[in-house]
Amino acid sequence: MKVLQVLPALEGGGVEKGTLDLAQALVQAGHESVVASAGGRMATQLREQGSHHATWDLGRKSPLTFLKVRAFRQWLAQEQFDVLHLRSRMPGWIAWLAWRRMNPATRPRLVSTVHGMHSVSRYSEIVTCGERVIVVSEAIRRYVRENYPRCNPDKLRLIYRGISPEEFPRHHQPSEQWTRDWFKRYPQLQGKAVLTLAGRLTRLKGHHDFLDLLAQLHKQGLQIHGLIVGGEDPKRLAYAQELYQAVADRGLRDVVTFAGHRNDLRDIYAVSKVVLSLSTQPESFGRTVLEPLSEGVAVVGYDHGGVAEILAALYPGGAVPVRDVSAAAARVTAILEGKIEGPRRNERFLLEHMTGDTLSLYAELLSSPRSPS
Repeated sequence: MKVLQVLPALEGGGVEKGTLDLAQALVQAGHESVVASAGGRMATQLREQGSHHATWDLGRKSPLTFLKVRAFRQWLAQEQFDVLHLRSRMPGWIAWLAWRRMNPATRPRLVSTVHGMHSVSRYSEIVTCGERVIVVSEAIRRYVRENYPRCNPDKLRLIYRGISPEEFPRHHQPSEQWTRDWFKRYPQLQGKAVLTLAGRLTRLKGHHDFLDLLAQLHKQGLQIHGLIVGGEDPKRLAYAQELYQAVADRGLRDVVTFAGHRNDLRDIYAVSKVVLSLSTQPESFGRTVLEPLSEGVAVVGYDHGGVAEILAALYPGGAVPVRDVSAAAARVTAILEGKIEGPRRNERFLLEHMTGDTLSLYAELLSSPRSPS
């Protein structure tokens, strides 16, 4: 197969990581893998893994972007892809407008993935345009069925995102050098039960709930320290300042550390007693829940969206009602006291399943009759 994946850029993120994972699986299986994007720091890794990168800046939300439809259509016809896989909304529109005017007998078969619960609109509906539509959780399947009735439910295919056990091994131990450097930089974490919340500083991640939880546990006299891992969002700097002020107002300056953006989450999970997932809106999947659970680290999270599905499968004791900070604090306390068993081994949300199921989906689609329209 010759497969093209289309997305805005390759700077970093969950969708981008999944794109590279699938591209690598295609190459390893002997197929030809191409990714079209505006480029970015992950493009080098993509090429090193054996895929091709085509520079197409299709993610800019501007009327001028639509002027690229004809050129993109000509390129698709020239390259003769077997499968065209859309992973984002704006590039999805350009690619779909190009694809629909191609000869139905020879154009690529069309796949799209619904990665997130976007605001419901005609613009967002484009992610349901594929001849097959991948949903990354049961929560996303429900979201599509409830909000996009024009999408035939028979097109939907559930393929959970997955991770490699080798990337987040059970009972992982950081190197001695990493541990020395870590506690040299953050000596305030020594001897404390570290509670970690990972995610960029945006309101939906539930940082205020996390601070409320820490305040409750601190008042109980528990030797805990809250670690917030994630960079400031350039578009939401006022929110970051709001958080810093909230820490001061709650008297938590000695209890909370902002670590900023980090590339060593595997090690950070390993030195954490509990990882928190307190997103106020349901997430489509919840990679930052699956990763620590894969390492055997306890996670307490709000029981909704894809997070609920991961916790139900791997760590039911970690699920608490949405926005119930007191219940979350009580659950963390029970974990610290050894009253809740550790996570089950991850044998369900695996990278090999995600890539294998996607390649099987491509093969199924290529062997199915073509629609005349």
